[in-house]
Amino acid sequence: MRNDLRSHGLWELSAPPAPATVALAGDVEADVAIVGAGYTGLSAALHLASAGVSVVVLEAEEVGFGGSGRNVGLVNAGLWVMPEDVIEGLGPVHGPRILRLLGDAPSVVFDLVARHGIACEAEHVGTLHCGVGRAGLASLKERERQWRRLGAPVRLLDPGETREMVGSGVYEGALLDARAGTIQPLAYARGLAGAALAAGARVHTASPVVSARQEGGWWRLRTEAGSVRAPKVIVATNAYTHADIGGLWPEIRAELIHLPYFNIATVPLDAAQLRSVLPKKQGAWDTKEVLTSFRLDRAGRLVIGSVGALRGTGLAVHRQWASRALARIYPQLAGVGFESEWFGSIGMTVDDLPRLHLLAENVVSISGYNGRGIAPGTVFGRVLADFARGVVSEAELPLPVTRAVPARARRAREAMYEYGSAAVHLVTARL
Repeated sequence: MRNDLRSHGLWELSAPPAPATVALAGDVEADVAIVGAGYTGLSAALHLASAGVSVVVLEAEEVGFGGSGRNVGLVNAGLWVMPEDVIEGLGPVHGPRILRLLGDAPSVVFDLVARHGIACEAEHVGTLHCGVGRAGLASLKERERQWRRLGAPVRLLDPGETREMVGSGVYEGALLDARAGTIQPLAYARGLAGAALAAGARVHTASPVVSARQEGGWWRLRTEAGSVRAPKVIVATNAYTHADIGGLWPEIRAELIHLPYFNIATVPLDAAQLRSVLPKKQGAWDTKEVLTSFRLDRAGRLVIGSVGALRGTGLAVHRQWASRALARIYPQLAGVGFESEWFGSIGMTVDDLPRLHLLAENVVSISGYNGRGIAPGTVFGRVLADFARGVVSEAELPLPVTRAVPARARRAREAMYEYGSAAVHLVTARL
């Protein structure tokens, strides 16, 4: 399958072309083999190749086919869970370590964009987490308190400041995080691929791995037309690990709960409209459980998104919801048309924390970004590159190395996400 307008929508329309790649043909060797050409795999490849390490990336579809090419494009710091919950969940060693790493992660993204000249509509102007009601505002106050204790440049805006920054009066307040920003996500993935290729990495698309076998201390990853032989393997497939259809590493799929997320983009807004909608170009999302996200692209389209899959009966429900939500947040945009729509899957874990696994000897995987994939994926790619090179030890990793544990009631939870979000949007679309 290739990217198309249903799978990648606006991002496929507006991204620069992907760098030229071909399917693997024949047998090759490398120091490190990487499975998956998303942010994590491409970042790992770039950092390995830049250090002089021979690396081959195998991608079943094409660069940025999974979540890396479908997401909202918010380059956020940290995780969805609050800092103190991260420390409670990961302990006093790994908790502070991952908070430091991910607190600085957006700067790593924007530094890579600048260093490699990646054309991805980068806006390093912060993001806005918008509070809905008293409960939403209270959660933002607590998030501000916890991050400020760690020295983060976050500030809770009052209602007047929020109205000015968002361009809407529907929110009680908003948490401005100056570390963050937005990108065109598929363009960023393609730019990482181009940078990795320029550094000497080999990237093969349309090359699904059909078997992985250890041979005398090395791994041989076979595709339909060739193989890669390498002593070390990085698996970076996350929510697009196709174990349900006979693929490898089924423990990754079994541990992740797939949350569908869609985006719908308006036609480009006119100059008058743009003056009153996110005038400083921050991306935004709210505190609702079935959240709403919204951001502008460089051409002035407003991209609005939420939980749900654009298929079956959900397609009409979510379209109707998007029209109502747009008019509620921005009455001045009521009746503005939409021109593209797409959706994908987010890999969720039961505790909202990512997972680092040794799947076998010298085979490492990272998964479960829980909707925070751009900055974490980029820095975890660098971390796994350093781990593969022996620059950092297992004891120095930002996450504990654990065994995969299947998520309980996974299929029921996935159905709840898809059909529950449709039910919520059906109700709110008719209010």
